Amino acid sequence: MNAQQIRNAYLEFFKSRGHTIIPRAKLIPLNDPTTLFTGSGMQPLLPYLLGQEHPDGNRLVNSQTCLRAQDIEDVGDNRHTTFFEMLGNWSMGDYFKEQQIRWFFEFLTDVVGLDPNKIYVTAYIGDKEHDIPRDDEAANIWKKIFDEKGITSEIVEIGSQADGDKRGINPGERIFFYDDGENWWSRGGGLDKTPIGDPCGPDSEVFYDFGPENHAEGFGLAHPASDSGQFMEIGNQVFMQYRRNDDGSFSPLEKQNVDFGGGLERIAAAQMDSPDVFKISLLWPIIEKLQNLSGKKYDDHTESMRVIADHLRAATFLAVDGVKPANKEQGYVMRRLLRRAIRFAFDLGIEQNFLEEIVPVIADLYHSDYPEVAAARDEVIMMLVKEEKVFRLTLRKGLSEQIKLARLADDEKRSVFQSDVDRGFLMGLGAVAGIKRDLVIDYLTGKDLFKLYDTYGFPVELSLEEAAKQGITTSHDWREEFDAKMAEQRERSQTAAKGTFKGGLGGQTMQHKIYHTATHLMYAALKQVLGDHVTQHGSNITEERLRFDFNHPEKVTPEQIAEVEKLVNKWIAADLPVSFHEYPTKQAFEMGAIGAFGDKYGETVKVYKMGDDASRVSFEICGGPHVDHTGQLAEGGKVFKITKEESSSSGIRRIKAILG
Repeated sequence: MNAQQIRNAYLEFFKSRGHTIIPRAKLIPLNDPTTLFTGSGMQPLLPYLLGQEHPDGNRLVNSQTCLRAQDIEDVGDNRHTTFFEMLGNWSMGDYFKEQQIRWFFEFLTDVVGLDPNKIYVTAYIGDKEHDIPRDDEAANIWKKIFDEKGITSEIVEIGSQADGDKRGINPGERIFFYDDGENWWSRGGGLDKTPIGDPCGPDSEVFYDFGPENHAEGFGLAHPASDSGQFMEIGNQVFMQYRRNDDGSFSPLEKQNVDFGGGLERIAAAQMDSPDVFKISLLWPIIEKLQNLSGKKYDDHTESMRVIADHLRAATFLAVDGVKPANKEQGYVMRRLLRRAIRFAFDLGIEQNFLEEIVPVIADLYHSDYPEVAAARDEVIMMLVKEEKVFRLTLRKGLSEQIKLARLADDEKRSVFQSDVDRGFLMGLGAVAGIKRDLVIDYLTGKDLFKLYDTYGFPVELSLEEAAKQGITTSHDWREEFDAKMAEQRERSQTAAKGTFKGGLGGQTMQHKIYHTATHLMYAALKQVLGDHVTQHGSNITEERLRFDFNHPEKVTPEQIAEVEKLVNKWIAADLPVSFHEYPTKQAFEMGAIGAFGDKYGETVKVYKMGDDASRVSFEICGGPHVDHTGQLAEGGKVFKITKEESSSSGIRRIKAILG
C-alpha cells in the first residue's frame, strides 16, 4: 500500500465502525489566537473533547494536514518534516480503551500489513503522589492482543526517557511503562502542568522497530522512547479519563474520551520497512524530480533534497489554504520555508527558477484526495513562482548590501587606523607598528551577516559563499556574533508571543466571546456597505481586539468605515438576541447562511443567528462561542470602533477594531 491508499483505507476502516468522516481543517486556525498553525489532528476538535457536542456525532475520523514550524531546523534527518498528515479518530464519551487499542492494531497488521513482531507499545506508569494508578488496563489489553498472535510480551517499568537510555530493553519485553514526560496528556504538558479544571489522562504510544542497525550512537541503549532511530512512533492513543480539581488533585471523568493520532508518513514508512519517510509515495516523486533537475543523486545530497521536498510541500499547502508570503506571522513562515528551499537548491547546482517544475508535482500528489488543491492549482503555482523570482532579485540586492557593508567596515577601520597612527607619532614609531599588526581588516562581522539575513533573507551560507567570491573575508568571531543576534531575536519573539499566543485553548473567555460576536456584526455591516461580494478570508480574535480579512478591490473609504461603525453600534444598542441551531449543510446555505472562504463542512453545521426571524442581521456558519445578546458588547459604555484598515495582500483588505 502506498501512503494515499493507507489514508483512504484508514478512513474507510473507521467509517465501517460507525465513524463519520469529517473534512480537514485549514492549516490556519480560525478564530484561535493560541497558535499560528494547526499542529495536530485534535487541535480543531479540542472544544468537543472538552464537552461541546459535535454536530456529526460522537464517533469521528479524518486525516488532518498539520504544520509545525518549530521543527524547521530539524528537517534533514530521515523522519522530521514541518508538514505532515495526522490520521485521527475520536470517541466522545462512546467506546474506550478496549475497542481503540484493538482497532488500531487490527488496522496496522491486517489492513496495512505491518509485522506485529515489529510493534512495541508504551503505557503510563502512574503517580502515587497524585493517586493516579498505573495504566494496567491498557497494558493488559495489549498483552492479550500480543498473546493472541503468539508473541511474547513482557510488561516492564522504565520510568523516564533517561532511565530507558541507561536500561535499554531485554528479549521478550514489548510493553513499557513510562512516566508523565512520555505517557501523560494534558494541555499543559506533564502531570503538574495540567491546568486546573481540564480533562487529561494517560496515553499509549505505538512504535515500529526498524532494527538495531538503525540505532545511532550517543543515545544510550535502545528503547521505544529513545530518539536513536531504531524505534519510530507511529501512533498515540490518548485516554481522557481524569479531570484536575481546584485543589490540584485528579478525579475520574464521568464522560471519557479517546483521541487518537497517527502519522500518515510514518505509517507509510513502516509499511515499506524503511526508516526514511522521504521514500514514501507522497515525497519520493518530489525527490525524483529534484534528481532529474539537478543531475545529482539523493544518496549524495540527502539533506538538501529532504529540506526542499518538505519545505515546498508545506508552502504549497499554505498557499492552498490562503496564505501569501509576507514579513510577519504565517506569511513570514511561508516565506522562510520557500527561501530555505531555494537556498538548499543552490547546493544541488539549481540556480535557475525551479518551483514551476516542482510545485505541479506536489499538486498532482494531492489533487485526487483534496479537491481544494486541484481548484487552487494554477493560482498556487503562479504565487510561488513569483515569490521565487522576487527572492532571486533579493539575493542580488543582498549581495550589493554585502559589498557595501564590507566597504563601510573597511573605511571605518582605516579611519580608526589613521587616528591611531596620528596618536602613534606622539608615542613613537614602535607603537605604530604594534597598532598596525592589531588592525588587520577582517571586511564582514557577525552583525553584518545577521543584517543580511534579517533584512534580505540572505542565508548565512550564501553570504559566506558570495563573500569568498568577492574576496571579502570575515571576522574571526563572526559565528559568535551572529548566534548572539539570533538569540536576541528569538528572545524578542518569545516575549512578544506571550501576549499574543497564550497557552491553552484560548478563545473561550468573555472578552473572546464579545469580540467574536462583534466580528459577525461587522461582517454583516461590510456586506451592506460594500456589497455582497465581501467574503471572509481569515480572522484573528484576542481579548484586546478583533482582526478581519476580506476580499475587496480597493481601499475602504473613511465614509464607508463610518457607515460600518454606525451599523454595528446600532445593532449593539438594539440588544439583539444571539442564538444557534444545527442544520443539514445544504439546508443552511439554502436558508442564506454564509461561511468563510475555502472552508469545508460536514453533513451538518452550526449556524449562529443575531436578531429574530423578522429582522435577522447575521446568519453565519460558526462553531462559536458568542454572547447571548448583542447589548453585552456595550457594557461599561463601550462602542465599536475600527482602528485600522489596510491591505493584507493583493485584493484582500484587513480591518482591526476594538470595543472601547
